Amino acid sequence: DIESFILYPAEPPKSFLNKSVIPDELFVENELLVKCCEVGDKSIVSQDHLGARRFVADLGDSSDLLAALDALKSHPVLASLAAEHRANTVAIYEEVFGHHSYTGRSSSMYAFEGIGSVYWHMVAKLLVALQDTLFDDSSESPESSDRETLVDLYWQIRRGMGPKKSAEQWGAIPTDPYSHSPSHAGAQQPGMTGFAKEEVLARPLELGLRVNAGTISFDDALLQESELHQEQQTARFQHVSGEFEDITLREGSLLFSCCQVPVVVSAGGLQRAVVTLDDGSDVTFDASSIDARLSGEIFARSGLVKRVDFSIGG
Repeated sequence: DIESFILYPAEPPKSFLNKSVIPDELFVENELLVKCCEVGDKSIVSQDHLGARRFVADLGDSSDLLAALDALKSHPVLASLAAEHRANTVAIYEEVFGHHSYTGRSSSMYAFEGIGSVYWHMVAKLLVALQDTLFDDSSESPESSDRETLVDLYWQIRRGMGPKKSAEQWGAIPTDPYSHSPSHAGAQQPGMTGFAKEEVLARPLELGLRVNAGTISFDDALLQESELHQEQQTARFQHVSGEFEDITLREGSLLFSCCQVPVVVSAGGLQRAVVTLDDGSDVTFDASSIDARLSGEIFARSGLVKRVDFSIGG
């Protein structure tokens, strides 16, 4: 209903009185547990007044269970059974309590990233992970058809997040980072959550800016046409030197900043990168990437690079 992903399936937790009950089919197959009940030994298992067999409350974890099994080595009736069924008893104990799958509040309480909640930090991590896969530069990088699928999935995830929703849909100010959205309310707990960190990572790649092995490049895989200006505009930009410049942006272009260097992306023409230096000269690259030296000048905010223009063709 809010076009996003919950942390875990919204399954009601076991009631408190059912948490330690050993299922009948597991109980009858373990001769040690059966014999413990027959002889009245309550060091491992006990039977309540309704007939349910439970692991005793003194067992805090499997190490306590192992200690209780060791203590049965001197028992005249249970010693051999304790040795024979040791591993199976521990396995049943873990199946009953599922300690290995305990996920804290996300599966044991409501709200606060709990049952049925959308945990926005997790969704934002999913967004970043998909970007990592989409822009994988290894030999196993995705094929073009797979990239198209990944792009579609990316925007499916993105549409469910705050900036793409109205305040009514989001239940809060859409551009603010929030912790979670429980099933009964809108986005909760605003602040500098992990959601903010992932947005800082994800947004530049949506506009096409990549940094890989110390070099800046442009990849329009996630760039949407709606990001481009539909008519000519003028933007006032403050350079790293402190001076202001009015930059004219023609139709079909966009402007963003990289380390306080203006980066202009324009559709049409040959695919290339043009770096304008502080003396007015240009350095042109045939591909949509800048070499490591000039990229380093941008990262250092040295002022040598005055502007970068990427042409994306088409």
